[in-house]
Amino acid sequence: MKAKPRFRLLPMPLHTLLLFVVWLLLNNSIAPVHLVLAAFIAIVIPLLTSGMQDTQPSIHNPLVSLRYALMVIGDIIVANFEVALLVIGPNKKLNPAFVAIPIEIEYELPITILASTVSLTPGTVSAEISADKKWLYVHVLNLTDKDELIAQIKHRYERPLREIFQC
Repeated sequence: MKAKPRFRLLPMPLHTLLLFVVWLLLNNSIAPVHLVLAAFIAIVIPLLTSGMQDTQPSIHNPLVSLRYALMVIGDIIVANFEVALLVIGPNKKLNPAFVAIPIEIEYELPITILASTVSLTPGTVSAEISADKKWLYVHVLNLTDKDELIAQIKHRYERPLREIFQC
């Protein structure tokens, strides 16, 4: 879904500000010539690239997103210990596998967050998203129950993302 064309001098104000500041920091100068050049770059680049943006859903529930972030941090900590025990523990019998997870999220941003969450959690890596964006292929370090893994990812990660982005 493409963004509707409309003209605004600052179509991406945060990007404009970031470009302006980064240019000045890279040049380590606030000389008038650098201020003018930074302003020019900060205005022109977003104007030229704003038409390339896809419309993404906005966050509808910030409290759920905060809870989601805290949950993911906790999952990362717990998974680090579990993977460490698997790798250096006495029982080194691993069962690596690829699993196809059906996904119901439609927009690219929440799909990317879902795939990133899976990859951030030790023991799992997002390998690919199908062309039709209906499947997330995940590599698992030690697969014990495929259906349980699918249910866990859908319930623990996808469901809150659907609630956060209303998609």
